[in-house]
Amino acid sequence: MGGTVTAVSRSAEHTFSKAVRGSIRLLAGLGVEGDAHQGVTVQHRSRVAQDPTQPNLRQVHLIHEELFAEVGAAGFEIAPGRLGENVTTAGIDLLRLPVGTLLRLGDAAVVEVTGLRNPCLQIDGFQDGLLKQVVGRDPDGRTVRKAGIMGIVVASGEVRPGDPVGVELPAGPHRPLERV
Repeated sequence: MGGTVTAVSRSAEHTFSKAVRGSIRLLAGLGVEGDAHQGVTVQHRSRVAQDPTQPNLRQVHLIHEELFAEVGAAGFEIAPGRLGENVTTAGIDLLRLPVGTLLRLGDAAVVEVTGLRNPCLQIDGFQDGLLKQVVGRDPDGRTVRKAGIMGIVVASGEVRPGDPVGVELPAGPHRPLERV
């Protein structure tokens, strides 16, 4: 099971979208070098306000490129980096991976999946109505989040578009992703 990196992005500022780059460097225990969300402790502003000492389980944000076509069918225009992700992938159902999955990106980098991105109202500020496209309910009334997954860097390395993404599932039983 695997896929491909289609784009990489980072921003030194706390901006909604991130600039697409030719490569990014993942730093073990920290996140994306030069990104505003890099750090051992939480860097997302709303979470820092709650408790700045909590561990940063959101060092790297990954989105599946297939989401762009899905929301595009509803009239939204999304491109890599626009939803704030660091790594855009193709060919992997990121949302169905269990907690603890290891994603091997390129030659050396490894990200451990920690959970689902919890999209906020800023998405509607980016494109009005987009939040309803990436957060909904399943037939049983459970919340479904589609805006990507979060992870921590467990091995450093350079990541570029075109790099393979290897998927290593954890030993069972598997725990489904929850928001982090």
